[in-house]
Amino acid sequence: MVVVVAAHLPPAVRGRMKLWFIEAKPNIFVSGIKDAVADEVIEYLFTHCPQASGLVVFQQISTAPGYRIRTLGTPERQLIFLSGMPLMKESGRSA
Repeated sequence: MVVVVAAHLPPAVRGRMKLWFIEAKPNIFVSGIKDAVADEVIEYLFTHCPQASGLVVFQQISTAPGYRIRTLGTPERQLIFLSGMPLMKESGRSA
């Protein structure tokens, strides 16, 4: 499973995302694509999206902790690591 959250996506990228993902809300995409396809899609996103996209990608993986979080630019929530586990920090809260 892959979940993509973005502040802003270029129109061409957003249209292409709709081939593989369901757009649950504007700029929030969810898909159950296979790992090999997921890696290609994520690489496409990181190649074709500007830093201003504020991209956050959550990808299910088979090793602990069971997911990977990747970011591009400055997302609204900060990516932190707590005891080696990647987490998203909400504004105004300490880790």
